[in-house]
Amino acid sequence: MSASAFSLSAAIPANGFSIVEGEPAIGGLHGAARHYFCPYCMSWMFTRPEGLDFFVNLRPTMLDDPSWFAPFIETMMSEKLPWATTLAVHSFDRWPPLDDYEGLIKAYAEMQLSNEDPGRQHRTG
Repeated sequence: MSASAFSLSAAIPANGFSIVEGEPAIGGLHGAARHYFCPYCMSWMFTRPEGLDFFVNLRPTMLDDPSWFAPFIETMMSEKLPWATTLAVHSFDRWPPLDDYEGLIKAYAEMQLSNEDPGRQHRTG
């Protein structure tokens, strides 16, 4: 749906995510995973994956300032283009096993704390 070699997502806890203006439209693949788009320009904004209601996959390019975002894990590497590379710390041929998520979240949090700059604030809206 991104028409790109990359499809960036930021896993945001569902209880920390809200739509503050407008009403997104369901689009893309009309299956169990709900993909939400801007009804005006049809840009893909976020996804609510089926069975994973505790988080939302947000498109980081939709943030006011996406400069702080960097890939932490890569998925679907079995389908990647040979020239497409990122600096992601973890790679998976398909999706990480559900049992790995807790450890990945902990590793990401530890990485963020070790890289934290107290003078920098992240604005998302």
